[in-house]
Amino acid sequence: MEKKDIDWSKLGFEYRKTDYRFSAIWEEGSWSDGELVTSEFITLHEGSPALHYAQQCFEGLKAQTAKDGQILLFRPELNCERMQNTAARLSMPQVPLELFLHGVREAVRANAAWVPPYGSGASLYIRPLLIGVGPNMGLRPAKKYEFRVMVTPVGPYYKSAGLSLISLAVSDFDRAAPHGTGDVKAGANYPGGLYATRKAQELGANEALYLDAAQRRYIEEAGSANILISMAGNKLVTPKSAAILPSITRRSIMDIARVELGMETEERPIDLRAEVDSFEEVAACGTAAVLSPVGKIWFDNSWHTFYNKGESVGPVMQNLYDILCQIQKGERQDSFGWTSAVAL
Repeated sequence: MEKKDIDWSKLGFEYRKTDYRFSAIWEEGSWSDGELVTSEFITLHEGSPALHYAQQCFEGLKAQTAKDGQILLFRPELNCERMQNTAARLSMPQVPLELFLHGVREAVRANAAWVPPYGSGASLYIRPLLIGVGPNMGLRPAKKYEFRVMVTPVGPYYKSAGLSLISLAVSDFDRAAPHGTGDVKAGANYPGGLYATRKAQELGANEALYLDAAQRRYIEEAGSANILISMAGNKLVTPKSAAILPSITRRSIMDIARVELGMETEERPIDLRAEVDSFEEVAACGTAAVLSPVGKIWFDNSWHTFYNKGESVGPVMQNLYDILCQIQKGERQDSFGWTSAVAL
């Protein structure tokens, strides 16, 4: 299929209107079959719980063009599972796996001309969302919901080209607490982080880094990504907390580290101040960020640097990034069975 006339190499991580989006409605206990629509606008009743009580959630995944021209998805069933968990926590109807996958594939297929070509460094970002709509006033679940899948072509989340270093600054604010909503992808989790990110950027960092809400000792996650830490002894460690969003990218990277690189992997609480001197390499990871090596972290009024004094990307994170991207783009044998092609 002929692609859109776009300079793909100059895309940022921003919205660009595409031709179609998928929409399905839940009402009176059942889901509609769903359909492709052309309008990028959603008309909401002023009483919709999505507006008043943040009864809404979303997911994020990407489609990539392989060298042979196939369009590949990466583990979309896990995005569905996570959305189902979020929906249950927010008292919303769960989107069945079949409907979720159908909506994702229909939206990608209908917008195939917008999927960046192989080798462009860009991808098609897929945003499934679930919102409570219809008239309502009291604090109670909506009687009607819309499941929508929108897509847009994007470049890197952080503006620097290629795999380059970012920096984090420990936030004075809390992202979430255990037994709250930090472990689900609720939209309400994110606006509070906008201020924390702005304060981090004032310190010269790209993003905020959150510590646990109880003791402010243990690493949780960055504002838009999970954290990975390489330590001595060929070990890859990631924070463990009931307040952390379970990243599909992080889960995949931990498997790659163990199976492909023979690393010892561990998910456990990580005490930043007590353990920072043992950090060899650090990275943030997620669908948008992919894997972004962290050169330095600001806390206790000073910068703490990692591999090569924070001046270059370390070999562990480079290898993990390369293998993940090669699998996602069909450049490497997918022994995990993670990718699936969208039939055109």
